[in-house]
Amino acid sequence: MLNDSIGRAQEYLLSLQHPEGYWLGELEADSTLTSEYIMHRHFLRRVDRDRERKAANYLKAKQLPDGGWDLFPGGASDISATVKAYFAFKLMGYSPDDACMRRARENIVAKGGVTKANVFTKIALALFGQYDWRGVPSMPVEIILFPRWFYFNLTEVSYWSRTVIVPLLILMDLKPVCSIPAAASIDELYVPSRAAADLRFPRSERLFTWKNFFITLDRLLHGLERWTPRPFRARARQQALAWILTRMGPGGLGGIYPAMANAVMALHTLGYSEDHPKMAEGLKEIELLGIEEADRFHLQPCLSPVWDTPLAVNALVESALPRDHPALLRAATWLLQQQILRRGDWQVKRPELPAGGWPFQFRNDFYPDTDDSAMVLMALKKIALPDRADIRQAIEIGLEWFLGMQSKSGGWGSFDVDNTRLLLNNIPFADHGALLDPPTEDLAGRGLEMLGTYGETRVHPRAARALGFVKRTQDPRGGWYGRWGANYIYGTWSVLRGLQAIGEDLNAPYVRWAVRWLESCQNADGGWGETLLSYADPTLAGKGESLPSQTAWALLGLLAAGEAENPAVARGIRFLIETQRSDGSWDDPFWNATGFPRVFFLKYHLYPVYFPLWALGVYRSALQRDG
Repeated sequence: MLNDSIGRAQEYLLSLQHPEGYWLGELEADSTLTSEYIMHRHFLRRVDRDRERKAANYLKAKQLPDGGWDLFPGGASDISATVKAYFAFKLMGYSPDDACMRRARENIVAKGGVTKANVFTKIALALFGQYDWRGVPSMPVEIILFPRWFYFNLTEVSYWSRTVIVPLLILMDLKPVCSIPAAASIDELYVPSRAAADLRFPRSERLFTWKNFFITLDRLLHGLERWTPRPFRARARQQALAWILTRMGPGGLGGIYPAMANAVMALHTLGYSEDHPKMAEGLKEIELLGIEEADRFHLQPCLSPVWDTPLAVNALVESALPRDHPALLRAATWLLQQQILRRGDWQVKRPELPAGGWPFQFRNDFYPDTDDSAMVLMALKKIALPDRADIRQAIEIGLEWFLGMQSKSGGWGSFDVDNTRLLLNNIPFADHGALLDPPTEDLAGRGLEMLGTYGETRVHPRAARALGFVKRTQDPRGGWYGRWGANYIYGTWSVLRGLQAIGEDLNAPYVRWAVRWLESCQNADGGWGETLLSYADPTLAGKGESLPSQTAWALLGLLAAGEAENPAVARGIRFLIETQRSDGSWDDPFWNATGFPRVFFLKYHLYPVYFPLWALGVYRSALQRDG
């Protein structure tokens, strides 16, 4: 039964490989991206009514019974997502008397009205004259000129924040307003009315807090913007434009929709025509994110081939597909072609480090990331590659780049080094709480596993520092936080795999503590699951309905800790075998990852394909080895 399950899963996964050698699954996000896409097309005066009809069908299908839209299936309705959907429907010509609109409006008003939405929603509305710019945080374009010694400068925020902020600096400086029909206005969403609405940012109850300090500073900046000379304004705007144009190549700015959309709108506002090469490229990349069906349309936040591909390779190799299988060799060839050999924003803090990382998307040349790079390097190590100098060199510089991106704490951030000025999360602009890219437990585990895959042990200086990081950051319950996957189950399997790979003592008390925690989280059906609500409420860590991907993570963690004979593992394996479909695949009924914890969640559609296969393969190997 186990062998049959593995064989069918391998066959299914192999059938999904593209002829070029990569795997690519849908990366699903919430409804806000589709709402924003409609707004974006109206801002550019590029309205497509048939596309809008399909987007409307998608949005209607996602509306909750209470009239709102959520951030992930099973979550509560979110006011910002609901406001964006409502306004998108207004732009598409829907009447406020339509049933879906009436329910949405009642939901928004009951939550306090449009002023309770987040900052990015307010900025989006301000671009259409539906929110007063005075109610939006001040972000003077001169920010781009701030030197590195200044506490708040753009090198001290995450790559995703940087790519979103810089084009926004131009938009917030010029404050363009796209005119729309009066019928499309959303005055009815203000409480008690638009004229009487309170646009001030909510302050902390305690008088002296950093949040209150930055709110006061924001008010001062608004006054300075309006009433004082700004001799560096034009220079700053030109520098922001040059920054965007330099990084706006194939793949779009930053490879993520919000940055792409902001960049195109900034260029449009500055008078760039649609046939300008940068505009044409930007518009094309946005359209590539669309998922269009016969009667529905929605948008992905980005594409994930350089993540999906090495994960698929790892699953296939560790389930005993021959290391020289043609599919694996095609994947290796493709992955080697994706290596980034140009320097990017990361070089500001690592000026002497040679380039050599991998991105997440097809192209994102300025922003390789450590997680993808580690997973690619592990995949390449497991494939029977030809002994060629160019391949050896690619791996060597990849390893050097990854190790050189280790932060002082011993962990790794995703795209930047020592991106840890957490105080900046208190500025009004950062109400999403994800302005930064600090080192995380899951990435430290990945670094350890990568080092172990290449034969290093815990005495290696980089491994020793990472080991100290994961020991310091272990959760009081026994697991580890998962920044990029949901959530503590994900973080825990990542760390346990790393500990095994570098030869850590698996009987160490902290390792046994993690094993006991995973055992305690197992559901009655034999599987594991964790709700995304655990990001807001850590008491929900490891709790939720069983998912194939999360069950696989728990199993991989337990197997890494030497628990192949554990009855909990046998029950988990049985869950995966019993929930496998006839075609060899699995499906996660709920979402399994995060973009920004608490505010932006994701579902990788291939996670329940390659992770269960990986777990089954590792289990079979453990049985064969022990037997």
